[in-house]
Order: sequence, then structure tokens, then C-alpha cells
Amino acid sequence: MIGTNKDLAVRVNKQKSMVKFICNSLKKRWLLSVVFLSLVAASFAQQTPVARHTGVTDDNEPLTNKYKEIKFSPDAFLIGRDFHHNKFINHEKGLQGMADCHMTVADAADPQNYSLCEKLGLSVIVSEGPHLTGGEWLKLSDEQIDAYIKNMVQKAGNSKAIVGYHICDEPSALAFPALAKAVAAVKKYAPGKLATVNLYPNYATIWQMDQVKSQLGTATYTEYLERFVNEVKPQVMSYDNYMVEMSMDMENKDKAAGYYTNLVEVRRIALKYNIPFWNVVSSNQIRPYTTIPSPANLAFQAYTSLAAGAGGIRWYTYHGQAYGYNPLDQDENKTLTWRYLEEVNRQLSILGPIIKKLTSTGVYFTTPAPGPSLPLLPGKWVEKVDTDMPMMIGEFVSESGTNYVMVVNLSLEKSARFDLKTKVAQEKIWTISVGEDGQLVQASHRNGIWLTAGQGVLIKCSGEHYEEPEPKKAVY
Repeated sequence: MIGTNKDLAVRVNKQKSMVKFICNSLKKRWLLSVVFLSLVAASFAQQTPVARHTGVTDDNEPLTNKYKEIKFSPDAFLIGRDFHHNKFINHEKGLQGMADCHMTVADAADPQNYSLCEKLGLSVIVSEGPHLTGGEWLKLSDEQIDAYIKNMVQKAGNSKAIVGYHICDEPSALAFPALAKAVAAVKKYAPGKLATVNLYPNYATIWQMDQVKSQLGTATYTEYLERFVNEVKPQVMSYDNYMVEMSMDMENKDKAAGYYTNLVEVRRIALKYNIPFWNVVSSNQIRPYTTIPSPANLAFQAYTSLAAGAGGIRWYTYHGQAYGYNPLDQDENKTLTWRYLEEVNRQLSILGPIIKKLTSTGVYFTTPAPGPSLPLLPGKWVEKVDTDMPMMIGEFVSESGTNYVMVVNLSLEKSARFDLKTKVAQEKIWTISVGEDGQLVQASHRNGIWLTAGQGVLIKCSGEHYEEPEPKKAVY
């Protein structure tokens, strides 16, 4: 039965009231939800006083894109093992292990599995075995040197993984004229590829009138480096220094100072002639009486090299041979050292490509410096580092003029907290996280930045003053 218009109006009003009641109830619940979520967000923000984002560079380009490494390029940041031929029993497993360890270049080897290297993303530096010493290069005629290099290039083939050819390890300056001809031959037969020569460290013996044997063949180490660049005309400088282990984890101050002065001097010469340099450092127990590889001393060697602007790092040695505590033992099993090295190389794979595309403008140390000849702060951009631990500071600038700073904790025993003071008071700065893929994380001057023993951090500077908000009590 259909009711009257009056009854219909009553029913409609009742329905409207019900709808209004429901809407009001839902609205109140929605408001309560919003308030609750806001309180949670506020609590989280108070507990996390830094901003994090995927990384925008000064060119408004994602950091990981701007500095993404190009595969199989002679100009890429290099992470590899020493220049000696591999001793792999299982060659495929060995190359896979190097890729898993975040290395970017295969060891110098003859023959090499180029197709597998291409698949794994490993560049290759080719060499003939056994390697010729500096003295052996001296005995070759010009024609023999040319034929030797031509044969090495032709035998290797045209794999895209090939980025260079290894010529010699630790030569005397007496061999430089012969090595110059070998380097020139590489440029002739393999244009655009590297010709690598690894140099002695600064603790090699120098030439003296009454000395029977001289490793360097020069009166000073600086003369050795200068002559190498001017006579050999290389595309890259490479040298080795194992003083971190030889100094007993930098406890022997004289030997420790030699590590830093070697690094600073090679950097100076490389910058003077506008060529990159590689540092070959220790990943084993270099002598039976020396310290062994650790997370701290491996990170220390990597980060001090980065702070000086190194374009590559090689680890001596990788395969278990005459030394102990190698990343691989003699049966090619991964050791604890391999696990340490894998993590350090992973961090290098993030920061190395960034450092390679920046220009190193200075290297400084906090007071007191590890050696009397090493430069102290203030630098060109960094005025001071407030800390209780010894620190190394590398200054860099990007193509567009943005300042970057690498700070390294030089203690191999203790974690360190520091605050960075630059030309801009309370400058807004970001750390480049190596936890994932190079995210930028805004740093707090009030809280400071912490580094574990031997660890470093790359900092991007904004050039702008930053008023840091007062911290709020965390809500749990």
C-alpha cells in the first residue's frame, strides 16, 4: 500500500538523518586515523633528524645515473687483483668469484676466457706469460719489442672486454727507454687501450755511489716518478705499497708515514701530468710476522686511496700462493678475507666511479699529521674537522663547481665521530651512503658523523648555510 505524501516525507527525512549520522561517524573515524598517522610520522621524523633521497646531483640528475660506470672502458674506475698471472685450477669458478667480489677487471692472464669475462662484466688486461722483467726488456732490440707487442695484441683478439696490456712490474729507471718503446707499440697496434707498468714503492732502494744494487736506478723517488712519466709517456701510473701490514697496522710510525708520503707524492705527479693513478695495496699477510687483513685495514687502504683521488685499486694478492690469509686459499676456497674484501670492494664500486669523475684539489690531515711533510688543515674548502681521532681529508670539485670532501678515520682500532667545518658556516652537507646505491643523506652538524675504524665517507657540500632545527624529544 502506498502511503500519503506526508508519510513519504517522514521516511525521506529519516533516511537523510541516517545518512548524515553515518557520514559524521565515518568522518570522525577518518580524522582520528589522520591524527594517528600524523603522530606516528612526527615520532619517526623526531627519531630520524636527517633527510634521505635517491640522490640529486648539482645538475639535477640522479647520482647513480650521473656516475654510473661504463663497462669495458679504459677510463673506468678499476677494481682488481695484482698483475701476476692467475693460478686458478678452476678458471671459470675463479673468474666468477672475482665478479662476485665486485672486481671490475680480470687479472692479467694468458690465455683468458674472454667470452666469460664479457658475460661477467669483467674487463681484461692482457699479458704474456711469464712476464718480462725490466732487465729482460733492456735486452730486446727495437724490432723485438715491436714484434713482442704486436704478437700479444694479435693473439688476444678483439674482445670488447680488453682494456689494456700489461708490460712490466717494478722496473728500474734503466729500463724506461725500452718500456717507452713497448708503450708506443701498444698505442700503435691497439689504439685507445692501456699499456700498464707497475712501479716500485718509495721504500725501494735508491741509487748510491757505493751501492751494489739499486732497485729504482735513481737518486730519489721523485726522480723515479718524473722520469717514468717523461720517458715512458704512459696513460696511467700504477705503484704498490704494502706498508699497512709491514707497519703492523700502522703502529710503526716511520713505516706508516711512508705509506702516506708515497700516496701523496704519486698523487702530486699524476695531477701534474694529468694522468690517473692506481694504488696496489695488500690483501694478505705480506710476511709471516706481520698483521693479517682485517675489515679495518682493508677499508683503510681503500678509503685513503680514494681520498687521494686514485682511479683504481688492485689487491695483492688474491689467490693463495706464497702468502697467508689470502682471499682464496690454495684450494681456491673463499676465506674470511674474501668476505671482508667483498664488502670493501662493494663500497668501492659505488664511490670509485664518483671519485673518478671529480677533480682532486687537495689532501690534508688533522694535527698531528702522520708524517712531518704531510699537509695539515685548513684546506681550500675545509677549515677544520672537529674530532678526537686522526683524520685524512681529500677535497674534490665536480665539473659544475660543487665541492665534495672525503674524510677517513685513520685509526685502525676505534670508531670516530667528527663534524665538518667549511668555508660556509654550518654548511648544508650530505653523506653519500654506501649501504645501498649511493643515496644522499643529509648530515647533522649537531650529531656529527660516525666512522668505524679505517672507514671513510664521501660528503657533498651545498655551498649554503643551514639552520639546523632544535631536536625534539622522540615519541615512542
